[in-house]
Amino acid sequence: MAAGEDGGRAPVCLCVLCGLPAAGKSSLGLTVLSTAAQLGWRATVVPYDDLIPGQAFHPRVEEEEDGAMHTEWKSHRQAVLQCIELLLKSPEVSAELLSGRQINTAAWEQCVRVLLQPEAVDPSQADRAPLLFLLDDNFYYPSMRYEVFQLARKYSLGFCQVYLHCDVESCISRNQQRPEPIPTEVILEMGKRLEPPNPQKNSWETQSISLNTTDNLSKLDIQRVTELISSALRNPLSPVEDNTEQKEADRLKCATSVFHQADQACRRLISEAMRTARGQTGENQVSSEHMRSLASQLNESKATFLRSLREQLLQDPSFSQEEDMDVERVVKSAVDVFDREKKEILLKIIYDHK
Repeated sequence: MAAGEDGGRAPVCLCVLCGLPAAGKSSLGLTVLSTAAQLGWRATVVPYDDLIPGQAFHPRVEEEEDGAMHTEWKSHRQAVLQCIELLLKSPEVSAELLSGRQINTAAWEQCVRVLLQPEAVDPSQADRAPLLFLLDDNFYYPSMRYEVFQLARKYSLGFCQVYLHCDVESCISRNQQRPEPIPTEVILEMGKRLEPPNPQKNSWETQSISLNTTDNLSKLDIQRVTELISSALRNPLSPVEDNTEQKEADRLKCATSVFHQADQACRRLISEAMRTARGQTGENQVSSEHMRSLASQLNESKATFLRSLREQLLQDPSFSQEEDMDVERVVKSAVDVFDREKKEILLKIIYDHK
C-alpha cells in the first residue's frame, strides 16, 4: 500500500462526497461500501464529523471567516489528509503516532481497520485490491476540495467528486430528525456559501458528477458513482503540475487572502459605526431598537458585499501571484465600496431617529 513503492502498487482513489449537511452523503457512502465489496475493492468512509472535534466544526456563523478561527478549523481538516498520506506511506503506523494530529484516534483506527482487514477481499489478493477512500464532508468551498486533489496528484492517485444536490428545506427537515441536529442557521448560511464542483471554471474538477438527493437514490445513481470511481482508479493523476492548474491555485490563494483581509476591515468599519451611533447625545441619541436595526442592516450589507467580492475575485484572471500585486491596495479599493454603504446606513439610522 505504500505510496513510494515501485510498480505493482494497487490503484488508489480519493473520492470526495460533498454537499449540505443531511444531503445524504453518509447514506451514499454506506451504499458505495457495499458495492465496493462486491467488486473486490478495499474501501472505507473517512467521516470528517467523527474525526474532527465538534468544537472545530461549529464556530458561530458570523465568526467562521475570522482569521484565528478559520486557521484552527483548517488545521484539523489538513490533519485528516495527513493521516491518509501516512497510511499510504506506511500502513503499520500506530495510533499513538497520530494522537497529536488533531483527530479522533479511535475513529481513525476504525477507518484503518476496514482497509487492513477487508472481510470481502481474498487475503491472498488484498495487497493488489484497489483502495478507495470516500471523504465524507460538506466541502463547500473549492479550496477545501483542491487540497484533496493536491494529495491525489502528489502520489499519482485517482481523484473524483460526487456532489449531492439537495434543496435546503429537505436538508433542514432531515437534520431535525437527527439525534443531535446542527443549528438550522448553520445549514442556511452554508447553503448561501456552497460552491458546487465546476469543471468549466476549475479544470481539476473534471472528474465530478452531481446527484439529486432530494429523493431516494436510484440504482442508476449508484452505477454512475461506481463508474466514476472505476474511471478514476484507471486514470490516476500525474504528479507533474499543469501550468493552468497552478495559475488557478495561485489565483484561489490570492483571492482568499484578499477576501479575509476585506472581511476583517469590514468588521472594523461596523464596530466604528456602532461606536459612532452609541456616541450620539441629546436629541440625536440612538435608541436600543435603532441600534439593533443598525447592526442588522450593517451585517446584512457586509454579507452581500463579501459574497459579491468573492465572486469577483474568483472570476478575475488577474489574481494569479500574490507577490506580484499590491494586496493592500486591492483590499482598500474593495472595502471603500462597503465603507460608503456603511456611512449611508449609519446616516439614515441617525436621521430617522430624529
